[in-house]
This record gives sequence, structure tokens and C-alpha cells, in this order.
Amino acid sequence: MYIGRFAPSPTGPLHMGSLVAALASWLDARAAGGRWMVRIEDLDRPRCVPGAADEILRSLERLGLGCDSEIVYQSARQKLYRDALQQLQGQTYWCNCTRREIADSSLGLAADGAHIYPGTCRAAGLAAGRALRIRTRAERIRFTDRLQGEQSQVLGSEIGDFVLYRADGVYAYQLAVVVDDAAQGVTDVVRGADLLDSTPRQIYLQRLLRVPTPRYLHVPAAVNAAGEKLSKQTGASPVDATWASVRQALDFLGQQPSDTLEEAVLHWNPARIPARRALQLA
Repeated sequence: MYIGRFAPSPTGPLHMGSLVAALASWLDARAAGGRWMVRIEDLDRPRCVPGAADEILRSLERLGLGCDSEIVYQSARQKLYRDALQQLQGQTYWCNCTRREIADSSLGLAADGAHIYPGTCRAAGLAAGRALRIRTRAERIRFTDRLQGEQSQVLGSEIGDFVLYRADGVYAYQLAVVVDDAAQGVTDVVRGADLLDSTPRQIYLQRLLRVPTPRYLHVPAAVNAAGEKLSKQTGASPVDATWASVRQALDFLGQQPSDTLEEAVLHWNPARIPARRALQLA
């Protein structure tokens, strides 16, 4: 059975970029006769805005994007992430490098703009440090995105050993998303293409943890006139929870005009979505 999900971070109200991802995920699940869940990714507490999660959920409800299960909050799932780290023992090590030191010794920049970690602390045998990293390999991770096509990445040279846990007690997104998708039985991930380059890291962890790999469909990330991804940081406005916003999101996704969500489900065609990493919102 198809099981999809929308997993927003509560850093502010729902904006159009998030609505595009939510709508695409919801329509794909409904068109497949599947289930759709909402997971609030609130692990990075300093970035979370009080009340934002409830505001996002109210907006989804007003827009008619109902979910089929109880809302899940990552902040309540710490034991699952701790158990996963226990399972990965032997594959991880503590790193004590600062951001400045990593930048100074970087092997270059990854596709997402982060510095490629050179493995400075791999053999240090530290009992603790600033971050717990996973050892990567030279193998090429390949997958086929339903929209973006064939993708591949060599984690060892293109990403480096990446962080799973910070010394301040925050579990990394890459670990949490893999654990949660597996625990919730997610079969299909539909999200913005700004996360496309994260997918090989997640597939790598899925293999190490011996959990299934879902199908992926990465829709274009909505950007403003300056080419910046819509977000709280770039001043994205809260979405107006009306049909006009849904219509705008449908148009962004290249879908046939519809007057109701039921009609939008009948017309849903992922092949009509522009196969681009980013697209300016009209």
C-alpha cells in the first residue's frame, strides 16, 4: 500500500514553497489510493518557532489536505534515533573539528554548498567530541527519481563523513528522516528538489540500518525572483489558506486547472511537473 508523508519544520507559518510540496505529496498519495501522514520535524529546537506547528496544521486543514493518522513529532521520538545510533556503532566516530577547521581543510564544496569533510578525526579514537559522524565509502549510490531521473553520488569524495548527532543533543536530519520513514512504513517520498542531493546519504543509512528504500519524487523547489528558495529566512509570506493558493500551487506543478481537490486528484499527472531543480513562483 502506498504511504506518503509531508514533513515540515516548524520554523514559521506555511508558505507557498511548503504548500507546493505538501500538495504534490497529498495528490500523489490520494491518486494512488494510499495513506498520507504529517510529521513535524522539530528536532532543532532553537530554530523552531513557538506555535508554528499548530499554525501549519491549521492551514493544511483549512486547505482540505487532511491526513490519515495521528500527527508525529520528532521531538518525541528520541529513543528511536538513539537505538539507530546504537545499531550503527562501529560505523561512527566522534569528531572535534570546528566549522572553521573543516572549512580550512575541506576537500571542496558539495552540491548543497557544504564543505566536504576530509576525515580528520577518523582515526583519532575520541571518546567524545563536537559531533558523531558516519564513515562513508567510495561506492557510488544510484537511484532513479520519478521526476528528475537517474541520480548518483559517491559519498566518500562528494560529501565526506557526515554528522548524525551533535554534542548538544540534536540528532541530524539525515538520521531522523531515515528512522522515521522506516518506522512509519513510508513507501513514497514526494518533496522539494532542494533535498535531492541529500537522498544518497539517506539511502546509505537505509542500507546500513537494513530498512527499505522508498520511491522518490523531487518536485522543483519554489524560488523568488532572486533565485532564493522560499523560506522564513528569505521573507516568504504565509500562505493564504484559500483555493486560490491551491490553484497557484497546481499551476506551479504543471497540473491541469481544477476547481476542487477531488478534481485535482483525478487530473494528477506527475509527468506534467517541470523536471527542474528550482522554479520561480509566478
